[in-house]
Amino acid sequence: MSEFFQANVEVIQQRWPALFERLMAEDSASVQAELTQGLGSTLSVAGIQLTSRHDRDHEARIQAASLPQDKPRLHVYGTGLGDLPAVLLERAGLERLYVHILNGALFALVLQLIDQRQWLQDSRVELLYASDLADICTPFFALPAEMLLADDFNAKIRDRLVSEVHLSFNNREFDPQLPFIKQRLQDCLPVLLADDDVAQLFGTCAGREIYVIGTGPTLESQFARLAAVRAQTERPLFICVDTAYRPLREHGIVPDIVVSIDQRISFRHLPCEESDGITLVYLPMSDPAVLQAWKGKRYGGYSASPVYAALREQCSRARLHVGGSVIHPATDLAVKMGAARITLFGADFAFPMNKTHAGWDDGELGPGVSQARHWVLDGNGQRVATQLNFRGYLCVLERYIASQPQVDFFNSSRAGALIVGTRFNQEFVQ
Repeated sequence: MSEFFQANVEVIQQRWPALFERLMAEDSASVQAELTQGLGSTLSVAGIQLTSRHDRDHEARIQAASLPQDKPRLHVYGTGLGDLPAVLLERAGLERLYVHILNGALFALVLQLIDQRQWLQDSRVELLYASDLADICTPFFALPAEMLLADDFNAKIRDRLVSEVHLSFNNREFDPQLPFIKQRLQDCLPVLLADDDVAQLFGTCAGREIYVIGTGPTLESQFARLAAVRAQTERPLFICVDTAYRPLREHGIVPDIVVSIDQRISFRHLPCEESDGITLVYLPMSDPAVLQAWKGKRYGGYSASPVYAALREQCSRARLHVGGSVIHPATDLAVKMGAARITLFGADFAFPMNKTHAGWDDGELGPGVSQARHWVLDGNGQRVATQLNFRGYLCVLERYIASQPQVDFFNSSRAGALIVGTRFNQEFVQ
């Protein structure tokens, strides 16, 4: 046992005895780290530098400068080599600094190699594992290296940190001043004025079970069972997202309601020929030609996005919760209709079975499987490939589910991403 390690862990054992026990169980030997030299030095893990190899202190001060000076409580995600906590603790007005461990084994290794007592001994510091809390805390700085090196236990918090950091970047294409958006909203206004308000659907299914059907790969294993349920006299209401409509119809399943929000949805996704009797719920970024061709009843709504601010003044409509994916307003619609129980189908947020979507070829609805560079944990606790935006959509849905304690949420498969707040529907899960 190194001299540094003994000194470091004595502080941790005294201040956070339960956390000390967890750190002692971490397998630091599994972390393949090497010294990387520059004008200074740092550690690299799997080719990822924990800090600058030239000037760690300068890097930490740049990071610290991104956090507000007037906040008495700050959060750091990832422990790094201890540089950022040490710099932040120089602030006289800082009352509490929460340091959230993102990789326990990595932190245990750093404790063996570098003296961390400067910040560990400070009475203002609270040390914890990131996923000991259900969600992220603000204001925060997340160390970039450990956003990539987060372990399985802390992966959920890692995903929420990434989603938060990328939020403004992801929203750039929804600038209400973009010419395309202005034109699309103008073109949709006559359709919206002619159709009913989605609010008319709210409360119409009080206490009923509703199936919300996405297009994830696991939907393919549920087609036969869904067809059998659809044929029953008394059955749940079927709400599907737009890209699930065609695959469902190809398997003889007629949804009750289709939800569409995406400007790129075309007749290829929503063929109108047999849409009689099927309700379409949409947001006015949808293609007006597709909307007008739909033969069933149509209901318009908005999200909270500022993109609809001007349109709201001309045409009042209720809001649906939107967070990047059509699965969000589909789920929110089910809740607002009064569902007591919701089962999710094809809500995978990942590429199980080496597929991106059910009923569509690889790459037809976005990047192909070969481009997946990220992962989430599935319902069996195993890593499954995904893409970055899917992880963000999952975070939004989990937060939404947490905000609706009056509804029982279920997932129909273990093969897709584990969705916090749901249980598995044993009628469908193998």
